[in-house]
Amino acid sequence: MTLMTTSPPAIGPYQLPNPVMLAPMAGVTDRPFRQLCRRLGAGWVVGEMVTSDPSLWHTRKSQLRMDHQGEPDPRVVQVAGGDAEMLAQAARLNVELGAQIIDINMGCPAKKVCNKAAGSALMRDEKLVAEILDAVVKAVDIPVTLKIRTGWCAASNNALRIAKLAESAGIQALAIHGRHREQRYTGEAEYDTIADIKSHLTIPVIANGDITTPEKAAHVLRYTGADAVMVGRGAQGNPWIFQQITHYLTHGEHLASPSLAERCSVLLEHLQALHDFYGTTMGVRIARKHVGWYLDDDKRFNSTQQRTLKQQFNALTTPDEQFDWIHNAMTQDASKRLLAKGSHAA
Repeated sequence: MTLMTTSPPAIGPYQLPNPVMLAPMAGVTDRPFRQLCRRLGAGWVVGEMVTSDPSLWHTRKSQLRMDHQGEPDPRVVQVAGGDAEMLAQAARLNVELGAQIIDINMGCPAKKVCNKAAGSALMRDEKLVAEILDAVVKAVDIPVTLKIRTGWCAASNNALRIAKLAESAGIQALAIHGRHREQRYTGEAEYDTIADIKSHLTIPVIANGDITTPEKAAHVLRYTGADAVMVGRGAQGNPWIFQQITHYLTHGEHLASPSLAERCSVLLEHLQALHDFYGTTMGVRIARKHVGWYLDDDKRFNSTQQRTLKQQFNALTTPDEQFDWIHNAMTQDASKRLLAKGSHAA
């Protein structure tokens, strides 16, 4: 039984191989994670948001976020800000640096972003939204896409009006997170707004929010009529979700879960890429949250055991210690010894 009833969309000159995308997430979708998700089946990946203020691009954080070396086409760079001309200039400069798609962030709910009248805060000012969309689309000769939420709050669901502005301005694809800003990531995503927007637009519409299983992806695609789904938190610790969703949509059956050996191999690959990309000090620190997510997704352990193992890993201070620990934790007998050691220490 095939659940995928339409072909994956094209965005500008880029034809998606499948309708399953990796959402941009600050502090998560760095180059190592993007490359891993592409290898494991993501049809499209978007980098961490980059500030539109070029005067801040000299920082190490910005430099790392703008590093797309070795990534396959298309390289999608998301820009965030609240000034139309600054966003247009940021788009031009990122194109010079190799961006092939510019994505505009009007969906981030973070307080530090919204306090600067950027991210989802922009949805409160439709006139400014129109100015930004027009300026950025005219600034570059590559496709521009947009990511939004359903609105600022439950009383101001204006996503459809923003979507129509986007299509009129020449935006070539629209991603919608099915929550308003005040929800942040609480409660459940709703898909009625996304379905309504899809019925009014001709450009590709991408549904985002709570896409955590193949069944949920299939349901959301059917319910909304969206052209693709975008996976965010569901990919943390589970980069296999992209091939799992695509397989389910194509064949109507579940792909076998990754074996213990494959989980170990992917985790070690990811760990090595983090250390190579960030260096020893940052690599050790950033690896902790990723390994924590892998452990959260590891059904061999209950929540208490996961917490014990995460505490052990977070106490490690060198790459070698982290690699050795992964080798031990990813075999059943060794993981039992680690847990026993943790219980004894407690």
